[in-house]
Amino acid sequence: MKTSEKLILETLKLFHERGFKATTMRDIAERVGIEAATVYNYVNSKQYLLDQFLFGMAERFYQGIIHIEQSTYSPIEKIKAVVSLNIRLTVENPYKVGLLVSEWKHLQEPRRSEFLENRKAYEGKFRGIIKAGIESGDLRRMDLEVATFSVLSSIRWLFSWYTPEKSSVNPIELEKQMTDFILHGVTP
Repeated sequence: MKTSEKLILETLKLFHERGFKATTMRDIAERVGIEAATVYNYVNSKQYLLDQFLFGMAERFYQGIIHIEQSTYSPIEKIKAVVSLNIRLTVENPYKVGLLVSEWKHLQEPRRSEFLENRKAYEGKFRGIIKAGIESGDLRRMDLEVATFSVLSSIRWLFSWYTPEKSSVNPIELEKQMTDFILHGVTP
């Protein structure tokens, strides 16, 4: 593995284990096996790494939900697709998804506000899917905010217990179980 790849991976793991604030550039260098000054040959700051991780991952989620929203799928199929998107991206990138949930607050302005606006847009698109399902009768009548955030909360915290190294759950089975669990809560 190249030093730059190892630096990215080990930084993600450290941010996951210790949190952004508690991780120093010296910690990163030590984990990678290089001198602290050498880290700056690859990146200019810890903030830069956080920004790249968060916005890169957030863009993947956002592009995914745009495709789902614009599809001809029924609201139920769209919900399944959103669950699938979240599980797939979490399984592939558990440390980056963890940053999306818990470390975004360490972004500096104006990037923090931009991140929050992007998250709000994602949630709005999902809220629209739920609303269409309620209006069509595919989903039972319920409070739109409760339904939206109950589903998103169920899938958002997956990173906290699922990492390929720790979990014996097959990702395909995980997707089926999560989808079944979520849909039984919102369907009539």
